[in-house]
Amino acid sequence: MKIDRLLAILTLLLQRGRVTAPELARRFEVSRRTISRDVDNLCKAGFPIVTIQGAGGGISIAEGFKLDKSVLTTGELQSILIGLRGLESVGSAPRAQNLRDKLTASPDVLALADSLVIDLASHYKESLSHKIGLLRAAIESSVTVTFRYYSNRGRAARHIEPYLIIFKWSDWYVLGYCLMRRDYRLFKLNRLWDIEKAGDAFVKREIPLDKLNLDAYFTDENPVTVLFDESAEYMLVEEFGPDCYTRFKDGRLLYEGGYSDRGYIMRWLLGFGGRAEVIGPPDLRAEMADLAMNIYQKHSDGRALNSTVCHE
Repeated sequence: MKIDRLLAILTLLLQRGRVTAPELARRFEVSRRTISRDVDNLCKAGFPIVTIQGAGGGISIAEGFKLDKSVLTTGELQSILIGLRGLESVGSAPRAQNLRDKLTASPDVLALADSLVIDLASHYKESLSHKIGLLRAAIESSVTVTFRYYSNRGRAARHIEPYLIIFKWSDWYVLGYCLMRRDYRLFKLNRLWDIEKAGDAFVKREIPLDKLNLDAYFTDENPVTVLFDESAEYMLVEEFGPDCYTRFKDGRLLYEGGYSDRGYIMRWLLGFGGRAEVIGPPDLRAEMADLAMNIYQKHSDGRALNSTVCHE
């Protein structure tokens, strides 16, 4: 932390010209004596620090001094800053804040970084920030965590060794070694609740390369063919891109693809109401027809089959 503080002090001096010792002490939550030692260390390292006592005084860098920033280009600094802001969107990140302060000494760095915003939070930002913060602390200290997890098999208590926090497929996950299954598992954070540190220390395992292949957890190996009304085009483009379908002369769209989660694909298709017809495979077509009929019978006016909410 000492080197981080020295770099942060140096950056502040480059940005603002002059800063008082009490202000630095408050900002970094240390004593004025510690700040004095930091200034001495900067001087010993070759930085021309000037200290002026009394009213209007403070700590500054000698006029004309410039820090060589050739290690990183402006574009590289901008990319780092954009990533740091994305990290800060899901919770408190003091280290990221300190690094961001160091990177923003140059107006050129801010120019592009301010034009691109990455917000990785969700509607569950408060609980998500807590989960990520607790998981990061558990990973750093190598202690296990417990939580309640909801899946298509129901609700279950889990106890894992956490290894990686991942943002992928527009969601947050934790990759951990499940002590119940005796294998690595990927858990979606929005389905994970009542998380706590179990306090059990563990020796970190070497994760097999195949377990680090995250795409292998969700493979689109199950084929499906669906005929869509042309009014559903924008939803297909949003999900799979503009080249995912064949357009017939009457405007209808034929989609041929694959899925990994049967429950998800059925819920997704039901959202189209009467604008989607499953052509194959036969078992999925029959299951969708039965499900649609059950919904129709429960809502005799038929409105459940046309309840898609449209978004611009």
